Amino acid sequence: MTRPKTDIEPRIVHAARERFLSDGVDGASLRAIARDASTSIGMIYYYFPTKDDLFLAVVEEVYAVLVADLEKVLAPGSPVEDRLRGAFGRLAKMSDDEVKVIRLIVREALVSSSRLGRLLERFSRGHIALTFGALAEGIGAGKITDRVHPAVIMVATLAMGVGSQMVLRISGERFPVPGVPKGEKLAAQLTDILLHGIAAERPNT
Repeated sequence: MTRPKTDIEPRIVHAARERFLSDGVDGASLRAIARDASTSIGMIYYYFPTKDDLFLAVVEEVYAVLVADLEKVLAPGSPVEDRLRGAFGRLAKMSDDEVKVIRLIVREALVSSSRLGRLLERFSRGHIALTFGALAEGIGAGKITDRVHPAVIMVATLAMGVGSQMVLRISGERFPVPGVPKGEKLAAQLTDILLHGIAAERPNT
């Protein structure tokens, strides 16, 4: 049955996001979410049969936008270094809502194996597939070493991109090391570290 086009569904998702952030998915009250969304619990179940379905909808609302942007910057046709720099640059521009949802994802992935499994399944069709495709092309073109397992390169890429941007966004001016570059400058330096390493060049002997 086709669902009627109303603003009820996004209202539920937005209310759920705030409750999930404050109380966790398991601790959040559907009654409170319904009240915040100015609807009924019955309408929540109409759109989202389970609380995990509602959690995935909260994630998808911002994740779909991020993936669409990454599809553009990681699309084949440009050098892999430019594409990775573009991806890191997009992560540097994460919105406040994206940062909130990433924090929620990390917390819920740690407490629920079923949510982790569903998240990984979605991510495997999203940013993971896009990033792996760019890295595989770089390895095939000889721009990225083939001495390291591709999965390790993938983990390092995601950790550098998402991890570093999240730490800097969350800590803000409280980050203990002053003068950390941001935005495109940070994206360029992360790409340089990923592709060229941090070891100092040895003098010729």
